[in-house]
Amino acid sequence: MAGVVTVAFDGVEARRVDVEVQLTGGAVTFVVVGLGDKAVAESRERVRAAFAGLGLALPARRIIVNLAPADLPKEGSHYDLPIALAVMSAMGIIPPDALAGWAAVGELSLDGRIVQVAGALPAAVFAGGMDLGLICPEACGAEAAWSGDTRILAAPSLIALVNHFRGTQILSPPQPGPVVEGERAPDLRDVKGQENAKRALEIAAAGGHNLLFMGPPGSGKSMMAARLPGLLPPLSAAELLETSMIHSVAGLIAKGELTRQRPFRTPHHSASMAALTGGGLKAKPGEISLAHNGVLFLDELPEFSAQALDSLRQPLETGEVVVARANAHVRYPARFQLVAAMNPCRCGVGGPGRGACGRAPRCQSDYQRKISGPMMDRMDLVVEVPPVTAADMALPPPAAGTAEAAARVAQARQVQLERAAAAGETASPLNAQASGERLEAIGQLEPAARTLLSKAAEGAGLTARGWTRTLRLARTIADLEGSEAVRRVHLAEALIYRRAAADGATVLAG
Repeated sequence: MAGVVTVAFDGVEARRVDVEVQLTGGAVTFVVVGLGDKAVAESRERVRAAFAGLGLALPARRIIVNLAPADLPKEGSHYDLPIALAVMSAMGIIPPDALAGWAAVGELSLDGRIVQVAGALPAAVFAGGMDLGLICPEACGAEAAWSGDTRILAAPSLIALVNHFRGTQILSPPQPGPVVEGERAPDLRDVKGQENAKRALEIAAAGGHNLLFMGPPGSGKSMMAARLPGLLPPLSAAELLETSMIHSVAGLIAKGELTRQRPFRTPHHSASMAALTGGGLKAKPGEISLAHNGVLFLDELPEFSAQALDSLRQPLETGEVVVARANAHVRYPARFQLVAAMNPCRCGVGGPGRGACGRAPRCQSDYQRKISGPMMDRMDLVVEVPPVTAADMALPPPAAGTAEAAARVAQARQVQLERAAAAGETASPLNAQASGERLEAIGQLEPAARTLLSKAAEGAGLTARGWTRTLRLARTIADLEGSEAVRRVHLAEALIYRRAAADGATVLAG
């Protein structure tokens, strides 16, 4: 009997699978057992054809391949390579001890080439944690090399692996792929007017707060949202690894290229709940997981289905999403910043005095009712974006743009990182996710600010979530100003944004 280690993916985590092969007497057949899906069952024919492409024939014996543990579901075509290697070892083509200390992933083509598969990076991280090396396709080598000290053997074909293990051809270890800059975000200087909205965008970027722009068509909502990536600092080393592992499982890493630019995902409003949260046949990560450590932008927010929008409520609070299936629960990280844009009503012009809508305010309330009150309560900043006037368009470009705003955002985020480290929190250092001791520290308001918050809570009917989010928002505004204390003016500005959210929830409730 011969064997080799491979992996099964449980979200972004890799779990050990032992591929065991036994050649026995009896009817000539090739059997794969161990709760594999259709792609795993079809690996028999790909292995048989790959052997034929090398001029080899499978032995005229009963070949039993066991994928252990047998009760763990196995999905995907990356089991081809470990099955083929284990069969070769059982046949004596590869020395019996050659596969000791290695894990393997890869799909086989009919001529024996090893084809790229998704998930090479988490597989390599897992292998390194088990003190194993990883055998993978040559096309995945640059990606797998990002795992650190893990030994990587990236082979273009089965024959190259055989020659390597027999000592006639040595494969060199691959080098990590390049770190690319990513697309450059457009500059805030391009936005004429809309100073209040740009201020809100900067606050949202500084604290990682959820933001909703509400205004008529052509007012610049999507234009400003597209400039948010330019305000955000690059991914840290830990965030880069987290984000890249998700993208690796989704098969979105090409040539091992990683980028420190934060994800900015913009799904169309026709996206289903499974497309947003993850799921499908193989429980792939959805848009909220692909936006992990970055931004999810939902344009035309009321046009998304109510089911899809409400499915975001729990991930916004917990920072992860659980895809429940009949035989397993798959977890994906989903700590993202939600930015959305919407028109005030279906015809776009809003209520009285804002255009020619003849159905106001009924048109406005019907349209906004598509967003649930609990979803609106999770919006830290709700900003009304007025139409851009001819006078605004005639103005010269503003002197300050993305570079100046990004410097202020970076400084405010550094303050938050230091505060989180002092409180012993590292998973969610930004104010938008502050909790525990750090939230108590944020709650140390000046007396005038605390009095204002209490009065506003009574008058506006802030929920417990609204109270907490107002504190977090006021802290971010103070951080942008460089103030250690949260003063009345900081809280007043935060309440303006929260009052807009509360008014929107009232409209929905009505």
